[in-house]
Amino acid sequence: MKTIKKIALVSMLGIAFAASAAALKTDPAKSTVTATFKQMNVPVDAKFKKFTAAIDYDAAKPDAAKATVEVETGSMDLGDAEYNKEVTKKEWFNAAQFPKATFVSSSIKAAGAGKLTVTGKLTIKGKATDVSFPLTVKADGKNQVFDGVLPIKRLTYNIGEGEWKDTSMVADDVAIKFHVVAGQ
Repeated sequence: MKTIKKIALVSMLGIAFAASAAALKTDPAKSTVTATFKQMNVPVDAKFKKFTAAIDYDAAKPDAAKATVEVETGSMDLGDAEYNKEVTKKEWFNAAQFPKATFVSSSIKAAGAGKLTVTGKLTIKGKATDVSFPLTVKADGKNQVFDGVLPIKRLTYNIGEGEWKDTSMVADDVAIKFHVVAGQ
């Protein structure tokens, strides 16, 4: 009876270890999340200084992968303190009421060598939508490097309310770009 219990315990520990073995730790110093949009038809790049990414990925089983990303909306850096303060206001991100934007994957599918198609729920300012985008992944030593671009329409998420709904000043199209380096 003791042998059966030991085998069962070892088996359960092995399953638990295998299930958690693919959880990767993000390297924040090497990872970035940015947003690119046009203001008065001039491209603007903004960087989010604070975000977390939880990625559970095994290259041998990409369809079992999961990802969650949380971005602190008040950490957007446009390169100017006044602009940075402006985007936290109600008309833009309303960071006081909605301090985080989130993405939670619902499926990740292999789409060729080093390519994945990611589907999930993107929530910004309390507005959640289903999104899908391509992602590349490559090994870099012991790390995995994930790169992707998620195009969105800012007005879908009420980013730019009131007078800022006018897309002649700030375009509706925004490209959320990310580069995530993660490893064991």
